[in-house]
Amino acid sequence: MKIPEILDIPQFENPLVLWTLILLAPYIIWYSIWGRKSWAMLKVSTITPLKKAAGGLYRYLQHIPFVLRCFVFALIIIALARPRSSKIFEATSVEGVDIMLILDISTSMLAQDFKPNRLNAAKDIAIEFVSQRPTDRIGLAVFAGESFIQCPPTTDQATLINLIAKVQTGLITDGTAIGNGLATAVSRLRDSDAKSKLAILMTDGVNNSGNVTPETAGEIAKLHKIRVYAIGIGSNGTAPYPVQTPYGIQMIQQPVEIDEALLKDIATQTGGQYFRATDNTKLIEIYSQINEMEKTKNLIDSFPVYKEEFLIYAMAAFALLMLEILIRLFVLRRIP
Repeated sequence: MKIPEILDIPQFENPLVLWTLILLAPYIIWYSIWGRKSWAMLKVSTITPLKKAAGGLYRYLQHIPFVLRCFVFALIIIALARPRSSKIFEATSVEGVDIMLILDISTSMLAQDFKPNRLNAAKDIAIEFVSQRPTDRIGLAVFAGESFIQCPPTTDQATLINLIAKVQTGLITDGTAIGNGLATAVSRLRDSDAKSKLAILMTDGVNNSGNVTPETAGEIAKLHKIRVYAIGIGSNGTAPYPVQTPYGIQMIQQPVEIDEALLKDIATQTGGQYFRATDNTKLIEIYSQINEMEKTKNLIDSFPVYKEEFLIYAMAAFALLMLEILIRLFVLRRIP
């Protein structure tokens, strides 16, 4: 959460109290017209000897207590109005996306039409995709002849990347159970409370095993509003595939068979999209497209934070009151 400071705005908790300042007007008028008549007077036969003493600075100092009293009154009223400064802050919250990566780990993913092979290329690009979405919950499901959750949706990028890196062929029975892989991922996403849920399905073959058909898995995904982005991995024509022979591992050319019609149908009915990756560069572009289409939403909310400032005015009023008293006692002393 990012909270930048925007603006400092002065405000009053009780602004109506400020109307009391109007009372200063009649007080000033009274002082100007009648106030001096209340001063003590001494009758003398002539003021000629006092004319010199009547002028000068002392004459103006007599008005200082009145001015100070006006300021004290004004400051007390302002303090009672509860002045406060408000700083407006912006709080940014993130509305993330829940994502399940579904990776085919059948032995056909060892074909080397991608560098170094399909599986490692898919893993490397998936790791890059994960690193670009720090606020989303992302999980990993893998499948061959069966399927299982390698990592549930999480924001712990380090753990997820480590688990993706450890994926390899031979972990489960060989085969291509696309329906099982998708259904396993959907089971993890269906109870999510995220506003946006999607599955990225990567496979290089045709469904030939499993107890859930891809069509059924697609319907379940649609029911739970999970968009499926399907990626067919494999070059056009044939691809070099490593085969163990009595003479060691030999590379043989095998035809690339991807059930594109099935993958397109699943993607379309769930509101997703189908892509065909024929090499590493194309696969990177596909992930970039998905990354752009499924952006995380930032929700911005503004709220004020107040700081009370009445004490400053109250202390200033007290200081001026003390100053008035000191001036009356030591500068403008009167004969009792």
